[in-house]
Formats: sequence, C-alpha cells, structure tokens
Amino acid sequence: MFLIEVKDLEKTYYDGQTATPALRDISFTINQGEFAAIMGPSGSGKSTLLHILGFLDKQTAGDYFFNGKTMNDYSKKEIAQVRNKKMGFVFQAFNLLARTSVLENVRLPLIYSEIKESFWDNLTLKAIEAVGLSHRLNHLSSQLSGGEKQRVAIARALVNNPQVIFADEPTGNLDSKSGKAIMETLRQLNLKGQTIILITHEKEIADYTQRIIFFRDGRIERDSGAA
Repeated sequence: MFLIEVKDLEKTYYDGQTATPALRDISFTINQGEFAAIMGPSGSGKSTLLHILGFLDKQTAGDYFFNGKTMNDYSKKEIAQVRNKKMGFVFQAFNLLARTSVLENVRLPLIYSEIKESFWDNLTLKAIEAVGLSHRLNHLSSQLSGGEKQRVAIARALVNNPQVIFADEPTGNLDSKSGKAIMETLRQLNLKGQTIILITHEKEIADYTQRIIFFRDGRIERDSGAA
C-alpha cells in the first residue's frame, strides 16, 4: 500500500459565477521513505496540492488516500489526530513563538498529542539533536538566525515522529548558504528513512530530492519518478 495515492484529483475555486481551476487531473503515488519535490512556477497549484495532502483543504473531485484512507473516512477529531501524529509541517515563514526557547517551540506539538508527558523531554531533545541545534537549546527563537529558525521548525515537525513531512518553500526566506544547509538537513533525515514532500519553484533546491514532479497551470507536466 502506498503512503500517499492521488487519483484524478481536481480543485476548483468558485467566486460567485466564476470558476477558477487550480488543479486538474492530478495522479501520482508516494512510497514510505521517498524524498519528492513538487516543483513549478508561482500559481501552478503546488501549495493548493500541499494543503489537500495535509488535510488542510479538500479536493473538488477525484480521490486522495493517506495510508489507504480518504478524508471522508475520518471524523474532524480523527483528522486533527492524523495531522498531529502522522504529519509534520514546515513553512517558509518558520511560524515560531518569538519569545519562547528552542526547547519550548519544538515541544509544542507534544502538548496536543496523546504522548505521555514523561516522554516529552526525551523526544524534544532527540528532535533538536537531529537538526544539530543542541547547543542552542535554551535560546529564544528571536535570537536565532534564519537558518537556525528553520531548523527549529524542522525539529518541531519531527518531534512526533510523523510518517511524512510536508515542507512548503522551506528555503524561501533564507540566503543561499542557509538554504543549502536546510536542504542538507532534510536529505540526512530522508537517508534515515523520513518521508519528505517538498514544495519549491527552485531547480537547485528540487535537485536535492530523489524525484521531481513538475507542475504547470494546475497539471503535472512531467514526473521524474514515473514508471
């Protein structure tokens, strides 16, 4: 069974009588352990797709299966649990609490989990160590560089040991040196078995992945991993 399976997926936005198609006839699969990039210019439908994959939005037509189940197979509470336990999210804007330490930022998802509090510190320290920030443990996020902030965001996405990490333009706010460091961090996590789906419009960023799915005008133009 595929971790992710998308079949004939479509997404259309409606504004009164006006219909704007964002995704059309999208089909692909992702196996556990893959590192795939969804690449395309602005407006090609990349972020719309990511929102659907992360159960943040729902398609207009077609099917999306995560672990063999669709959004309709879950209650609202169960969807929240899947997003908390099975999915990790990394965004371009970091989304950290500014006056909160690295430790507290990374630990935050555990507060909303069903994991016993006695395990929180160990899981948090392990995630921070995985991104090489153990020496910044008690620093406030406002005291960190952009690259360090993004590594904290990756650690926060990792802390629940999710099945997949969705990264939406994770290097978009970084200089080229910091961006390369972030991509190397993600590549090392993938080498340890972490499934990662990356959204980017930059070819040099997409080249860090094993597979590139090219989007244009809401359609898949080509897929380097297609059979």
